[in-house]
Amino acid sequence: MGKLRHIAMQVPDLEKAAAFYERVFELDRVSEAESPIGNAIMLSDGTMNLTLLNFPEGTVGGKNGPDWAGLHHFGMVVGDKAATAERIEANGGRFFMELPGDYPGVEAETKFKDPNGVVFDVSEHDWTLSRKG
Repeated sequence: MGKLRHIAMQVPDLEKAAAFYERVFELDRVSEAESPIGNAIMLSDGTMNLTLLNFPEGTVGGKNGPDWAGLHHFGMVVGDKAATAERIEANGGRFFMELPGDYPGVEAETKFKDPNGVVFDVSEHDWTLSRKG
């Protein structure tokens, strides 16, 4: 059984968005990353990881331009990634890409698309969480 543990949103201003969610929902800032594929601030309530993403000029992975804000993808923790990949493909989903794990602060994940083209991550490891849980 998969468990929803990660939601990623693209935002035009990382610090402004992070401050909003920290103040309003008392989320903890658990990690930050700057990399050639984009920048991120990871927040957590102890159970879920909310990753805010920003894609400056020259990075890849952004949707709908640098000023766009919205859901980028979500992530599921599973017990057996290979078996889950087989079920995804047997049900109309498809492999999208493997996120490199060699950038500091970037958590390696396998990305898929559902039959509607929605991107989601599948991982056997959890995302960075706060100790609030």
